[in-house]
Amino acid sequence: MSKAERRRTRVSSTIDKLPDDIKGQLDVRLADTSNTYEELAAWLKAEGYEISKSAIGRYAIRTTQAAQRVAQTIQRTQAIAQAVEAHPDLDYTKAASMVLMDGLMQRVSTAEDDFQEMPLDKAGRLIASLARNATYEKRVRQDMKKKAELAFEQMETELMAAIKQHPELAGELHDVLERAREKVLADGED
Repeated sequence: MSKAERRRTRVSSTIDKLPDDIKGQLDVRLADTSNTYEELAAWLKAEGYEISKSAIGRYAIRTTQAAQRVAQTIQRTQAIAQAVEAHPDLDYTKAASMVLMDGLMQRVSTAEDDFQEMPLDKAGRLIASLARNATYEKRVRQDMKKKAELAFEQMETELMAAIKQHPELAGELHDVLERAREKVLADGED
C-alpha cells in the first residue's frame, strides 16, 4: 500500500492498554502540570508498566486535543441554543448547517496534505457536489418565493371579494397585503 493510499486509523498506544484505574490516575497526574513526563514514566514503571516518556507525551497531546474539540463543540452548541432562545423564529436547519460548515471549514483549513493526495476524480466529485448544493438551495428559495407570491395573490383576491362593498377598506387592505408581501419575500432572500 502506497503512502497516498494509506488511511488514517485509530491510534492505539500502550497507554490505552493500561487498566482503567491506572489510566485514570495517569490522567489526573497529567492534569497537574508540575509532573514531568519523565516522572510519570518512573511512576508507571514503579506500578509495573514500562512506558516511555515520549509515549506519555504523545498521549497527553492527543487527550488535550480531544478535550479542546469537546470544549469547542460545547461552545458551538451553547451558542446555537442561545441564538434559538433569543430568536424563536430562527431556522434550526440553517443554524445546524452553519455549525457543520464551521466544523468542515476548520477541517479543510488543516487538511492541505489530504487535498494534495486526493485523486483528481474525487476532487471533481466534491466540487460538483458543492455546486449541486448551491443550485438546490437557490431553487428551493425560488420555489418558496413563488409559493408565497401565489398565496398572497389568492388571499388578496378572496379578501377583496369579501369587502367589495366597502371601497375604502379595499384600498387599505391592498396596501397592508402589499407591505406584508414585501416583508415576507424580503425575509425569504436571506
